[in-house]
Amino acid sequence: MMDDLLNIASYQPHVTNLGPGKRFVIWLQGCPFDCKNCMSQDWIPFEAANLIRVDDLINAVIQTKDIEGITLSGGEPMMQAAMLTLFLSAVKRHRPTLTVICFTGFKLKQLEWNAAKQLLSQLDVLISGLYVDSLNDNKGLRGSSNQEVVFLTDKLIEHKKAFNSGPRQLEVIVANRDIFITGMPAKGIDLKEI
Repeated sequence: MMDDLLNIASYQPHVTNLGPGKRFVIWLQGCPFDCKNCMSQDWIPFEAANLIRVDDLINAVIQTKDIEGITLSGGEPMMQAAMLTLFLSAVKRHRPTLTVICFTGFKLKQLEWNAAKQLLSQLDVLISGLYVDSLNDNKGLRGSSNQEVVFLTDKLIEHKKAFNSGPRQLEVIVANRDIFITGMPAKGIDLKEI
């Protein structure tokens, strides 16, 4: 993989259920975890999926109107922390009001390597910890009750209740003959049957 590329599973520009407002959501390819009943099984393997130049992704975000922020999910975003930091810092130079949410299987205290620390400096909210299927309590944007919602800035603090205990919603997006299901599914919903 070249140094200026991100390996992404997919992205969607106007998702409304992975954080407040309309968000540009990027799902990264590759995850070191294998959480039981992960809703993104296809995005776990560390293999080339959609290699995209960082500059092209920056342009896609800054040209997308009517978004309040960016949400990073996966796969595991921290596995591409250095390139995501470069991406986010450039986007924020053009669109400084955009907020950034990141889902990770790592706990905050585990994110001690330099690239992860730099990525943390670009985030407003970190949803951290492994998804544990038996602890899925159908609440908020976290997948299971063991996961922690960490407000790294106060930009989204007014949405604290929604992050931790708000209702869950699924969103179906049809784009270029592909169907995407986004959001946190309620416990008991089998996405394979949708």
